[in-house]
Amino acid sequence: MPDRHGSNLYTTDAQFAPLLQLYLPEEIDAHLQPYLTRMGELAGGRLDELALLADKNPPTLAHRTRSGRDVQRIDKHPAYVEMERVAYGDFGLAIMSHREGVLGWAGKLPPLAKYALTYLFVQAEFGLCCPLSMTDSLTRTLRKFGAPELVGKYWAQLTATDFADQAQGAMFMTEQAAGSDIANTQTLAAKHADGSWRLTGDKWFCSNPDAAFAMVLARVEGDPAGMKGVSLFLLPRTLDDGSSNHYRIIRLKEKLGTRSMASGEIRIDGAVAYLVGEQGRGFAQMADMVNNSRLSNGVRAAGMMRRAVAEAEYIAQQRHAFGKALQDMPLMRRQLDKLRIRSEQARTMVLQTARALQRSDAGEAGGYALLRILTPLIKFRACRDARMVTGDAMEVRGGCGYIEEWSDPRLVRDAHLGSIWEGTSNIVALDVLRAIRREDALTALQAHAAQLLAQTQAAPAFKQALQGAFDRAGAFAAAAVDANADGERLARTAASALYNSFTAIAMAWEASQIRSAERLRWAQLVLVHRVLPRDPLQEMEIPQAWLQPA
Repeated sequence: MPDRHGSNLYTTDAQFAPLLQLYLPEEIDAHLQPYLTRMGELAGGRLDELALLADKNPPTLAHRTRSGRDVQRIDKHPAYVEMERVAYGDFGLAIMSHREGVLGWAGKLPPLAKYALTYLFVQAEFGLCCPLSMTDSLTRTLRKFGAPELVGKYWAQLTATDFADQAQGAMFMTEQAAGSDIANTQTLAAKHADGSWRLTGDKWFCSNPDAAFAMVLARVEGDPAGMKGVSLFLLPRTLDDGSSNHYRIIRLKEKLGTRSMASGEIRIDGAVAYLVGEQGRGFAQMADMVNNSRLSNGVRAAGMMRRAVAEAEYIAQQRHAFGKALQDMPLMRRQLDKLRIRSEQARTMVLQTARALQRSDAGEAGGYALLRILTPLIKFRACRDARMVTGDAMEVRGGCGYIEEWSDPRLVRDAHLGSIWEGTSNIVALDVLRAIRREDALTALQAHAAQLLAQTQAAPAFKQALQGAFDRAGAFAAAAVDANADGERLARTAASALYNSFTAIAMAWEASQIRSAERLRWAQLVLVHRVLPRDPLQEMEIPQAWLQPA
């Protein structure tokens, strides 16, 4: 059985370097090359070994020390801790967006630098990327909404460059009665004379539960029922006097995937916490953290798809049967193309959304509205595609692909989390409609797509087909919004249509910019197989008119 272990996942990816050169400023792209190469080497080698070990040796919860002290701790396997050191310490993935000087760059690196490195890292290890994302997102939310004295108190811990000093973050939001229905939050907050708050309640699904800090949603005693009564709090693990805060990890979850990383249930019993932002606007403020995590979810889905497809391509190239390499068999070529287009669509959405995030943070006109729709689109569609791509790619390895010695089963198990974490598919698809309704985000997306298409060199017939498909998708989404509550039943179809038609345009633009005939063909296949109406009993081929010179 061909074994790709030891390959550099960056240098063997023919598309990634040209795309980063297109999306990143020249000097930043040049500066990042050694780090991308190093991460690619680690992800294809040592990190892959560590991820397998950590997956087979999940964390455990200890309630007391051996001398009888009532002190909880989560014991992590040394393989997981070594991966933490690489991600947090060596590459600074959790602090890169919050301070200057990371990876030797004089200023702050753009969001795409972080996501490009994460895209490589997650091809080896998915579970650890959740704490990384939450630490990054918690720091962002605290800086954006926290009082200056609160930010100043904890900023050094959250942005420390030395791994031994770095604090990790978490998000304690989910309750048994308040999963997606945040308005039903039952954890209570009571204010004390010193300005701090005391929280009481149960949180049902808390990943990275022993993190130094967590963002928590709670209802202030006496505030109204519903969403307007929910506020956001920062919950430290350790109090100012060095003692443990007043909450306990009840148990750890036994999960299908992300086994390397702990998730647990927490009982909060008068824990000290600090109000973040405006009282009663907790979810609106937490939404910033959630949306940042949703984008990270999309990045992870894209990375896992890339790993799965690259493994399938390698096997198809190296393995022979019936006198041929698998890649030379017509049905295998077709199946690989179907995997590639989903993987490449997601990669394009990572690049486009990271650029939109940078524009939004810079205050550019239309930047926030564009980010506001791209984020739920990538979270919805890429995470769902990852489930199919990882499963079908596993099949290329055959029976060995079902064996836990290989990466395939771990990718399949981990991929299923993306559609659940930070909002299920229904919730996120509805958020696409909400972005259109509240932020006029469809107008921003249409303007952006028109700009990309105007810069695309391709056959006029293909460009016309791209524009027509996107126009139909936009009209369908607008009609779903206009239908109000009844239109909610169309949310998933509308989100898929926008995602597929937009990525086809963006991929065609990329292809013309980096002069990649292969990427242009994939853009055409997206339109043929994922957008245009088709007869299931008729072979769908790329129309000849689309192949004419620009």
